[in-house]
Amino acid sequence: MSMQGWHALRSYARDGSVAEQHLAPGTIRRVGRYAGLYKASIIFFLALTIVDALLVVASPLLLQRLIDDGVTPGDRQVVITIALIVAGLALFDAGLSLILRWYSARIGEGLIYDLRREVFDHVQRMPLAFFVRTQTGALISRLNSDVIGAQQAFTTTLSSVVSNAISLVVVAIAMFALSWQITLASLALLPIFLVPARFVGRRLAEMTRESMQMNAQMSSTMTERFNVSGALLVKLFGRLDEERDEFAGRARRVADIGVRIAMANRAFFTALTLIATLATALVYGVGGVLAIDGTLTVGTLVALAALLTRLYGPLTALSNVRVDVMTALVSFERVFEVLDLPPMVRNKPDATELPPGPKSIELDDVSFSYPSANEVSLASLEAVARSEVAPGGPVLHNVTFSVAPGQMVALVGPSGAGKTTLTALVTRLYDVTSGRVRVGGLDVRDVTLESLQSSVGVVTQDAHMFHDTIEANLRYAAPHATDAQIWQALAAARIDDLIRTLPAGLATVVGDRGHRLSGGEKQRIAIARVLLKSPDIVVLDEATAHLDSESERFVQAALDTALVGRTSLVIAHRLSTIRAADVIVVIDDGRVAERGTHQELLDQGGVYADLYRTQLAPQL
Repeated sequence: MSMQGWHALRSYARDGSVAEQHLAPGTIRRVGRYAGLYKASIIFFLALTIVDALLVVASPLLLQRLIDDGVTPGDRQVVITIALIVAGLALFDAGLSLILRWYSARIGEGLIYDLRREVFDHVQRMPLAFFVRTQTGALISRLNSDVIGAQQAFTTTLSSVVSNAISLVVVAIAMFALSWQITLASLALLPIFLVPARFVGRRLAEMTRESMQMNAQMSSTMTERFNVSGALLVKLFGRLDEERDEFAGRARRVADIGVRIAMANRAFFTALTLIATLATALVYGVGGVLAIDGTLTVGTLVALAALLTRLYGPLTALSNVRVDVMTALVSFERVFEVLDLPPMVRNKPDATELPPGPKSIELDDVSFSYPSANEVSLASLEAVARSEVAPGGPVLHNVTFSVAPGQMVALVGPSGAGKTTLTALVTRLYDVTSGRVRVGGLDVRDVTLESLQSSVGVVTQDAHMFHDTIEANLRYAAPHATDAQIWQALAAARIDDLIRTLPAGLATVVGDRGHRLSGGEKQRIAIARVLLKSPDIVVLDEATAHLDSESERFVQAALDTALVGRTSLVIAHRLSTIRAADVIVVIDDGRVAERGTHQELLDQGGVYADLYRTQLAPQL
């Protein structure tokens, strides 16, 4: 397949409905700002593209002179001279194509880098609620498919439009100059190709869109089933055969539509080739008669036939240019859609640094409702999107309590009472709906996120580990920590002896989400990571939940070390942890139901006493 035929085919394969979309105001202007970063390169690239397009007519016209001025009169010198010129132009064109490719790659890859870096940085700053709702695959697609689609606006689409337009004008002028009669006759065949091509193009676009959707579904299935948690779920429920059959069904549909797309592609290109061949036959037929009659030279006839092959490709490509341009612009718009979603949790312009040293925690009349989907996410990034305007119901109601510097407060209460939500407000994963959360006497909304995050260390009940070595996971908290500091943290977390027995030691890879480690081992490494960070405040969200008694004993010993001298907020379900707390705050239905010491709360005979009888006392 020729390059001209391929570009025309790709153009028709695109979704024609994209041309009917309305771009958001200012999209083209924003695209122009990105172009401005590569202004000099783009101008030079377009200049070279124009030169390359002008060379399209050079060889056919030289061929005309070679035949008429050299071969026909028998002038060897002319034949040799023109042949050398043609060879020189071929070498020049080959070198020019390499330069064009370098500039195209430089501009395109530079733009991909700029967009990916900007989108990645922006997404990293989104609140936790954004990631709770967003489908990971859809978000990754914005960083891959849409970013690549956007860069094509400056490389493939831009150069194709300019090159095809220049080639079409130059070739048409040359052909009309050589013989306007033959040129008009050959162009008369074009509608015979374009009309069915429109129909085939629509079908091809529909099938391509369907194929992309099916492939996306297959990718989502593989992503969910091939991670450790998904694979475990499939095996535990014995769904191997059902999963295989379901995947095979999807793969079969993809294969079937792939065959139909291949046949549509071949039909499209065959039609293009057939019309071009018929037009060439027409040129040779009519031109041959004119040459016999002496009204047309043989060289002119050959030149016309050669130019004709350079006419149909640009014509068909430009006939669908609006789809090409809009496809690239829509990709830009989809990228801008993510960049334009403002993070709900962000630094104030005048945010101050949280000073180092021991810190208190104060919650003053705090109420909270989780934000609606429309506030934190995009419907296009959710697999099953629902339009939500109003936020959900209140989760916390007028919560007030404080934790003095160095003090440990245990949060207890039934599941779903709002304990984890409270810790998320202290770490500012979310912002309060009303009231204030203060750390070190300062409203967390008035201090920089960086200084707050560096002051708070968190250990959850399922500590996440990256698929990397133990050392890399530890250094995530302190990149510049020395080996001695790492081993000191591991010793404090009661895990150093075990790591020394591993064949690879700190270089041991923990596996996807740390699944190569036991629950207790992973928790102790997570505690060592927090110790390396050396925060002023430690938040523990049921850090010993789901552990066996031996693992819990090791983890609890590590936690005792981690909490020494630090302000701590602990969501606890173990009686030993609760009894060690300076103050126990009982949360029930989003409210502070009770507070006091273990014995004081038992004496009150309220919510805590009920929890003690039903959940805590059986641990004794």
